[in-house]
Amino acid sequence: MTRPRLSHRLQDAATGAVIALARLLPYRPRLAVMGWFGRAVLGPLGMNRRIRANLRHVMPDLPPDQVRAICREVADNFARAFIELHSPDDFLPRAAALTLTGPGVAALDQARAQGRAVILASAHFGNYEAWRGHLAAQGHRIGALYRPFSNPAANERYLRVLGAVSEPLFPSDGQGMGAMVRFLRGGGVLGVLTDIHQPGGERLDFLGKPATTATSAARLALKYDALLLPIYATRGADGLGFTLEIEAPVPASDPLTMTQALNDSIAARIRAHPGQWFWAHRRWKGFPDG
Repeated sequence: MTRPRLSHRLQDAATGAVIALARLLPYRPRLAVMGWFGRAVLGPLGMNRRIRANLRHVMPDLPPDQVRAICREVADNFARAFIELHSPDDFLPRAAALTLTGPGVAALDQARAQGRAVILASAHFGNYEAWRGHLAAQGHRIGALYRPFSNPAANERYLRVLGAVSEPLFPSDGQGMGAMVRFLRGGGVLGVLTDIHQPGGERLDFLGKPATTATSAARLALKYDALLLPIYATRGADGLGFTLEIEAPVPASDPLTMTQALNDSIAARIRAHPGQWFWAHRRWKGFPDG
């Protein structure tokens, strides 16, 4: 990681100031204020533009009022998830008290009893740190694959808050791949997010449009005989709680088929709760109409 420049420090200091001000409030109003900050500030400052472009790309017939509602929900959820991650003393006990449901629970328990590696595949949906925090509290040795920030100062802070949820952490830029492989070979549980554009990835369907997608989660599962399970934390109507659901294991076949199954799983969640997915990513980057 390169040494932070002054501009990096200043940008992260501004972020830190927002966090510090929000943390002056009790937890419930803290989340409410940050939700407002997302809707009133982050969205209009630039997030909404990308959200609208992506919605036009995959849902061109969506009525304008639904587009506006999704923009508000996405910005609200993003800001809430951000301050939740920076409020570990309040957030993690709540995550620990959640109940994990779904057809994959028994498979996860069996893999744990057998010492078999597990790859939990998810997306920038709801708050993915809720399921990671919950499983860590239940005694799972859960690591996470993360993409380092371009701002080194922000990356330092990001690693601190990620590490408060669970460790080890493995950077996706190649530096942590050896340690990640050893972790899987030792029967670890690895959390990955598979819903972002991956240069050099495979052209697969995502919400009805081609999107360049990493097949690494499926390849790792096949190579190390790891169970591949989709998992999600869906934010409740109160903006505070979550429903944790783990789906049935993705059958072992080939990397493209397994990765398409993950894309289809994420797409189904997005269609059910479009305001909980982070539409501001350039998911369809590189395609003429994306």
